[in-house]
Amino acid sequence: MTKTTHEESIQRKILHYVLLILGSVIAAFALEKILIPVKIMDGGMVGISMIISTLIPKIPLGILTIVLNLPLVWIGGRKLEKSFFIRTVVAMAVFSLALELFGSKAFHEIVITEDKLLATVFGGLLLGFGVGLVLLNSGCLDGTEAVAILISKKLNFSVGQIILFFNVIIYLTAGMMFGLDRGLYSMLTYIIVSKVEDFVNTGMEQGKAVMIITNQGEQIAQDIYNTLGRTVTLITGSGLISGEKIVLYCVITRIELSTMRKIIEKDDYSAFMSVSDVSEIVGTHIKSKSAKIQKKTESEPDEN
Repeated sequence: MTKTTHEESIQRKILHYVLLILGSVIAAFALEKILIPVKIMDGGMVGISMIISTLIPKIPLGILTIVLNLPLVWIGGRKLEKSFFIRTVVAMAVFSLALELFGSKAFHEIVITEDKLLATVFGGLLLGFGVGLVLLNSGCLDGTEAVAILISKKLNFSVGQIILFFNVIIYLTAGMMFGLDRGLYSMLTYIIVSKVEDFVNTGMEQGKAVMIITNQGEQIAQDIYNTLGRTVTLITGSGLISGEKIVLYCVITRIELSTMRKIIEKDDYSAFMSVSDVSEIVGTHIKSKSAKIQKKTESEPDEN
């Protein structure tokens, strides 16, 4: 690796962390200054923290968030990529500190809106943008996502479906405690947040179909398998000018997309990658490292 390439790599990492921190701060501001004042709940462990903090005001929301999330992140982080675990811890730490900052007396007089509908719409837009930035830069703000990834590898449910199940329970609880309208507003906020995340991070509920064209099919396939636990389909192709190529096809989740980009962008790989949405997956879809990987270059069907 040349000095220039090394410097560019460091600059990219710094940029990722800057955007990660920025997203965490934006999300905290949306919660503390827009949604919480009108008792509109977020989902996941953050939503549970908001409910507990509302019932017991003496417990700071920022502390609750980090205390409830860290065990889930630790459970999920042992099975996920190390960099994802580190960035998630950084994002959650900044998020918790920002919650404390925006909830302090210094920001007490800042009131964005007391209208529940405006808070739902603009709070959801801002929260979705912040969370989307965090996800785009290989982190997350809620431990339920890390655990949901693990559950999805074992069960035939997507990450989005698992998170939705948890969130529906939280919103029903919020509706019973603070009024049905708060529960409905919270669900509407979740929908808005999901759509904005989709815009920022190129995919919320849908899976992502990745097609890679390269001369180093077996090496990249093994790298994907070792890093993500995903198998790929290897197909022999031919370029009009470049000649024989290997085409790799793999279906991944939106959170895994940033890791896939890193694999393809490695200096010792020469590859072209395209990404498209997958609305439905039918049939066997290997999601763990329990299967044996085989080297092959023929156009035989493989399980993704």
